[in-house]
Amino acid sequence: MNTNMSLSPTAIVLVALGAIVLLALLSRCINILRQYERGVVFRLGRAMRPERGPGFVFIFWPIDRLVKVSLRVVTWEVPPQDVITRDNVSLKVDAVVYFLVTDASKAIIAVENYRFAVEQASQTGLRSVLGEVELDDLLAERAKLNARLQTILDEQTEVWGIKVTQVQVKQVELPQEMQRAIAAQAEAERTRRAKVIAAMGEFQAATKLAEAAAVLDREPISLTLRYLQTLIEIGTEQNTTIVFPLPLDLLGGKGQRTPADRGQPAATRPAGATANRWTDGDGPNGQRTSPPTHDAQRDQ
Repeated sequence: MNTNMSLSPTAIVLVALGAIVLLALLSRCINILRQYERGVVFRLGRAMRPERGPGFVFIFWPIDRLVKVSLRVVTWEVPPQDVITRDNVSLKVDAVVYFLVTDASKAIIAVENYRFAVEQASQTGLRSVLGEVELDDLLAERAKLNARLQTILDEQTEVWGIKVTQVQVKQVELPQEMQRAIAAQAEAERTRRAKVIAAMGEFQAATKLAEAAAVLDREPISLTLRYLQTLIEIGTEQNTTIVFPLPLDLLGGKGQRTPADRGQPAATRPAGATANRWTDGDGPNGQRTSPPTHDAQRDQ
């Protein structure tokens, strides 16, 4: 009886093969999707809605086929691109593009390889946008160019279910001749600014000096105070300069002319004016005379 109930070797092999096939089918039908993944199920070639995941996803394989899509941000470095700017300057520019999948179904159905498509669109957009600007704008307004590139790429990739979050121009490589020209231009600009600042300083100093001169002219006593202040400043320094104070009134009257020097008539001159001038040896009509002697006085 025990011999009749035992399985033949052929049956055992068939049972083992069936178990293996069942496990293989289950492994194909059971899928685990991570939090950042979504699955697009194709049943007999037709895309099923909605997207599957995350977590446990069961499909009927081989009728169904599951395609996984990552929703994480992808960072792609654009290789150096040869760009000719609007002012005919040849340079190399590289950039970094950040994008992510917002619609897994579109990313799989609308484009064959969405990563390759975004990379090619990034290279083309970088060359076209930077070719429309001048070198000065490329170096000074990089933030605006980044925003413009992001807007253009986002419009192109929206139909693919891709969102371009950010584009950054990473590095601009200039030729050696252009680098020397920019350095010379910067040096000339700094020299111009230095001269303008010095001229403005001279202008302001001259204006203040004119105002100070006007104040001193209105108040003569302020000149005396300034004179005394200068003496104090000189006295505090250790030097060998000897200063003799001189009254300002004497300096003011030194250059005054007498009535005789101003050409007044002889009648209006003081009594001793003619005698004094003759005593000095200058007679009338430009003749040289000498002072009277004691013999001339006895004859009179």
